[in-house]
Amino acid sequence: MASSRPLDRFSKLSEALLNKGYIPSKNDYSLFLKSTGSSLTVLAVYVDDILLAGDDVSELDDVKAFLDAQFKINDLGSIHYFLGLEVTKVAAVFLMTQYRFTSDLLSEFHCQNFSSVITPLDGSVKLSTDMGEPLSDPSIYRRIVGKLNFLQHIRPDIAFSVQHLSQFLQAPQVPHILVAIHVLRYLSATPAMGILLSPDADFTLKAYSDSDWAACAMSRKSVSGYFITLDGCPVSWKSKKQQTVSLSSVKAKCRAIRQVVVEMSWLIRLLADLVSLFLIMFLFFATTRLPYTLLRTQSFMSAPTTSRLTVIMCATMLLLVWSPFIMLQVLCNWLIS
Repeated sequence: MASSRPLDRFSKLSEALLNKGYIPSKNDYSLFLKSTGSSLTVLAVYVDDILLAGDDVSELDDVKAFLDAQFKINDLGSIHYFLGLEVTKVAAVFLMTQYRFTSDLLSEFHCQNFSSVITPLDGSVKLSTDMGEPLSDPSIYRRIVGKLNFLQHIRPDIAFSVQHLSQFLQAPQVPHILVAIHVLRYLSATPAMGILLSPDADFTLKAYSDSDWAACAMSRKSVSGYFITLDGCPVSWKSKKQQTVSLSSVKAKCRAIRQVVVEMSWLIRLLADLVSLFLIMFLFFATTRLPYTLLRTQSFMSAPTTSRLTVIMCATMLLLVWSPFIMLQVLCNWLIS
């Protein structure tokens, strides 16, 4: 039936929530919010799963009864498992892991009895597209990388490894799958490792950015990476090959800075949805430096990178934050042009 399609179901749910007084977020279409006085209720939707959070118990009970009357939902109680994430409450903090998924992954590829290693990649091994015999069954390699890609949503320590292995999905070879098994051996040492979320109301965003110039031996493209924390808790990270070749390490680092600035801008807007007025501090660290003056661009581009840039942007209102971020993004675009 047409009405059973996910898009139709989401449209009906959105209409019902709007009638209930919930406002859809402009920064994430699956997020709905309702603020009444000093209380806030947040509702996140993913296909048929709904995550409900708030500080008003009566509002939570009311919206659950409303949704049950409209769509016949099942109330699973306090969060403990959501979209493959295992959530455990320890004292006043939440621990998110994928222990079950990691254990099943190791069992599926018979790696639970292998000796563990302490690094996700072997630094002495350099992968390329033509370095060994092709696999008789490439689907095994693709399944490993695909499941590692899902696992990196809770394990930032394997983000670079997954990015590196994903380059050889089309024609994987024996050395490639050996490196993939090395990652599994690394996971076997810490299958229960996860992310600890603190309830402290300290809205301090810290962003770390770096790049590896011409890291790809095949295309000579650089690899960018960033890691963002909110009050010390990891909230966003990525390792990705840059789309174009950078002619210098400075340009590669500026492209990396631009990526993390875009992500930080989205996080700021999302936080503004959840907290209307707050004191927030932004710390941004990048392993490069910007020119002392915009009038000496050519001399800067030819100068060696000798120091670490630390850009600290503070704001007490969200509107005061936009200008520095926009200026930094424009500056990065100008430097790499």
